[in-house]
Amino acid sequence: MTNAVQKLNRTFRRLVFAMGHEVHFLCKPGYELIGPRTRVCLESLKWSGQQPMCRSEIGTLSFLCSHGVSLGLNSTANSLASFSSAASSFAALSASSTTTSSSLASSPTPSSPSSSVRPSNCTHFLGSTHCTCDVGFTISGRDNNICTDIDECHLFPLAQPGRLCIHQCVNTPGSFHCVCPPGYSLSRDGRSCTDIDECENLSHNCTADRLCVNTFGGFKCVTVKCPKTKNATYIKTSPMRCERNPCMFGDKACTQAPNSISFHFLAVVSNMSAPRVLFRVSAARVLGDTLRFGLAGGRGRGHFSVQRSGRQTGTLLLVTSINGPATLEAEVEMSELENNTLLGRYLTKVTLFVSPYMF
Repeated sequence: MTNAVQKLNRTFRRLVFAMGHEVHFLCKPGYELIGPRTRVCLESLKWSGQQPMCRSEIGTLSFLCSHGVSLGLNSTANSLASFSSAASSFAALSASSTTTSSSLASSPTPSSPSSSVRPSNCTHFLGSTHCTCDVGFTISGRDNNICTDIDECHLFPLAQPGRLCIHQCVNTPGSFHCVCPPGYSLSRDGRSCTDIDECENLSHNCTADRLCVNTFGGFKCVTVKCPKTKNATYIKTSPMRCERNPCMFGDKACTQAPNSISFHFLAVVSNMSAPRVLFRVSAARVLGDTLRFGLAGGRGRGHFSVQRSGRQTGTLLLVTSINGPATLEAEVEMSELENNTLLGRYLTKVTLFVSPYMF
């Protein structure tokens, strides 16, 4: 400890503030005072208001009004006490009373703001030392003289409740930031990921003869074509529907073919909970006395089931979860009968695009 500090300590031991005395605070130019500019010694022998500080919450300023007063402060004048801080964040502060005025100076310790290890911010006064760290750092070292970066990503891993990021967490000195996979943008909360609709914002590369289908994290360019069979011919009546041309009289093979084929594309996330309703098929009108619903085919039939959900409605269900990325198809058939005689078949082809992510 320097002679100047020793002399200052002896001065502070003799310094007594009486009830009603005031101290006034002023920061060095370029620093912002946080807290009251004036504090008063109260009847309870404590100072009014909160402890002031310059620019950040580093260090502790102690002003005790009692019969033996210790005053801890730092100011713009003579270098009488030793204060250290990272990146000069603890500014000079002055205090004065109605009877006595005293001032101390700050002595910053430079450090790299991007380093994961920094010196702590310590105040040395009256034989005691108080050390703190910047936000995002924790005290370490034998003498509490080192601040080590807190790895928030390690403390809150993806698999744990309350995780910091829904996808990827990147630790930075004193903080962290979240990263989303391609096809997603970071949400306003800075932690979630929002799917980018490439079809809506026209950032896809699908040609004019193909349909853009937005998926979670991307898009698909699909082509809707009517089937070509030897039993029946079809014509495209809308972008997502094909109708069978009239059959020749007595052509049973043609009449057994579906009257219409509809195409639908669904985007879902990976490992979606099951059972879950995916799609409903309804008859606009019923000519016969019976409607039947069932699965006709498609890739991934083990994941799907069809149930009757109304007099004229059938429901396609996902019965087992799917780990993406994957593309599955289900063909839902609705048959109309009269006295067990087939009047018509209507086929709905549902294609499921499963994202590789659970969001």
